[in-house]
Amino acid sequence: MPKISEYVVGERYQLPLLVKDVKNGMTNKGAPYLSMILADSSGSLEGKMWDVRQEDIKLIQNGRLIQFTFDVLDYKGQMQGRILSAGKAGENVVVEDFVLSSLIPEEKRKEEVRSYIDQISSPVLKKLVIAMFQKVGQRYFDYPAASKIHHAFLGGLSEHSLSMVKTCLALCDLYPQLNKDLLISGALVHDMGKTEEMSGPITTEYTLQGRLEGHISLANGWLSEVAKELSLEEEEETILLHHMILSHHGHLEYGSPVLPCLQEAEILSLVDNIDAHLNTLKLALKEVEPGSWTSRLFSMENRQFYKPKEK
Repeated sequence: MPKISEYVVGERYQLPLLVKDVKNGMTNKGAPYLSMILADSSGSLEGKMWDVRQEDIKLIQNGRLIQFTFDVLDYKGQMQGRILSAGKAGENVVVEDFVLSSLIPEEKRKEEVRSYIDQISSPVLKKLVIAMFQKVGQRYFDYPAASKIHHAFLGGLSEHSLSMVKTCLALCDLYPQLNKDLLISGALVHDMGKTEEMSGPITTEYTLQGRLEGHISLANGWLSEVAKELSLEEEEETILLHHMILSHHGHLEYGSPVLPCLQEAEILSLVDNIDAHLNTLKLALKEVEPGSWTSRLFSMENRQFYKPKEK
């Protein structure tokens, strides 16, 4: 069965795909159509279905595996599927086989988390980080880091956080005035609230609590809970870790209730942005041929990026 990453423009395919997102639309002539994001374990494909029937609308729902017949077209330099028909997928098809996942094995990610926690020399920060992991549990290694923009795949949250730890440690080597313990702790726990903000890794949507509170507030609240349980709420390091969580978006307009006021908080917000942007670009550039441009990237000021020709 060919994967999305192997599709060829001009070919017709008949195979199951996971519906990640679907929206109803209406043409200028009043005819209904469906716009959807389809996925397998290799990536995603935008699909359009015209001449839609009511049974198609009822069948094609988020999180379902659907057997599609479609042509692959080139639309403004990007592959797009023109859906011809849709039906129920076979019973032997498993949803997990169609979910984009981290390329880093889960056990390796868990080993890295343990090794970085072991590197925290501050007893206060180490206790807080361990307690936060106990609160979040397996979700830390299952959840994505976002629904669409960056690290939006199974295991994306832990991959993103661990990548940030590595970048922070490299910067500590260059700038020894930085507090390594605080950066490791902040990088590991800053996005933990996303395990409550989002519904999960299969069809990732924002929960009611996530929409109304946001992952920053959720993680900060959890830190208050574990600090109180450990009788560490008055420790300065606890307050500093609160600040790392609260300021990691770097700007008030990006959702942080406070601006970074520690050099480590400033570094964390910059590293967060770097890792998110590079993951977005990695996936976007993977979809285009050398010598062509990506589609406009909403998370990066709607810019397009050029993929240089291979020498």
